[in-house]
Amino acid sequence: MNTHSRRNAIKTMALGSSLALVNPLNLLARSKKEKIGVALVGLGYYSTDLLAPALQQTEHCYLAGIVTGTPSKAVAWKEKYQLPDKNIYNYENFDSIANNPDIDVVYVVLPPSMHAEYTIRAANAGKHVWCEKPMAVTSKECQDMIDACEKNKVQLTIGYRLQHEPNTQEYRSIVRQNKLGKVNYVNCAAGYRENRTDHWKQKKEMGGGVIYDMGVYSIQGARMGTNMEPVSVISATALSTRPEIYQDGLADVVEAKLEFPGGVRADIKTSFAENINFLTIECEEGDIEMQPYSAYAGVKGKSPLGEINHPYQVPWQQANQMDDDALAILENKAPLVPGEEGLRDIKIVEAILKSAENGRSVKV
Repeated sequence: MNTHSRRNAIKTMALGSSLALVNPLNLLARSKKEKIGVALVGLGYYSTDLLAPALQQTEHCYLAGIVTGTPSKAVAWKEKYQLPDKNIYNYENFDSIANNPDIDVVYVVLPPSMHAEYTIRAANAGKHVWCEKPMAVTSKECQDMIDACEKNKVQLTIGYRLQHEPNTQEYRSIVRQNKLGKVNYVNCAAGYRENRTDHWKQKKEMGGGVIYDMGVYSIQGARMGTNMEPVSVISATALSTRPEIYQDGLADVVEAKLEFPGGVRADIKTSFAENINFLTIECEEGDIEMQPYSAYAGVKGKSPLGEINHPYQVPWQQANQMDDDALAILENKAPLVPGEEGLRDIKIVEAILKSAENGRSVKV
């Protein structure tokens, strides 16, 4: 299957859900559009190296504007992507984006501690919101984000690219359809060696620590691998293997045991100290093994049913994700990964951290 055909197939599956709450006036204005205008908020690595290039490949959305606090970045992006001055914002004049019909979506690509503020401000400006993971630092912030978007009748979508990814969708289909029988156990790990020392990932006040960043991938692996929601965190440990870098209670290695309905269990691990990336789903009739499980490209696996390997190049995942989410807006359908999905993960993060702190099992 070629990339174009596969992308269309994924979109067909992704859009077969219930209607989203969209402001009828906004919908009327946008119905004349063939593409959704996207403004990236925060121009760090992910926006610069992945999202902006991906937006040059998308079919249903395009880079319409930027929000940055760095004037030199504004100049460079304006020249590189031919952005008009009226579509370039900073954090002080951000709210005036409400008056710009070129911009339909605000994509929040900021440190986690800033996600709630800019999601809520974008929603109040009448713009749909795509928010990078982790959704926020607390479950209360997540709920506030959901409430703001519902109040303003705009969509809120979390940037879980893997849920749009074909190899992920294939193993999920095997689990959902019980093609290998009941799931008995899941083991998932996601991590890499993080050598930076002064990034938001090392700052507690900005939402740092491995559990919020790579930890969300291992939590997603357990949830998608079982096709269930955990009922408790049986136990957890959160360690700083480099206390000179990960301070104030931040951990660069976290491990947890999760319990799901029916006594199904999952072991998860996430790390900023080592390169680990796999998902094993033990079923009654054989195992599904994905490795790497959450990379930007090269995701692949196998099961007794055969190989799981739909190849593609970077940044196809991001382009496909944004096209899916743009279509949800254009066609007035619910997004594949709504805010509630991010909220579920942050509730689990909170339970893992509580279990690690008090040494006891914690209900989710």
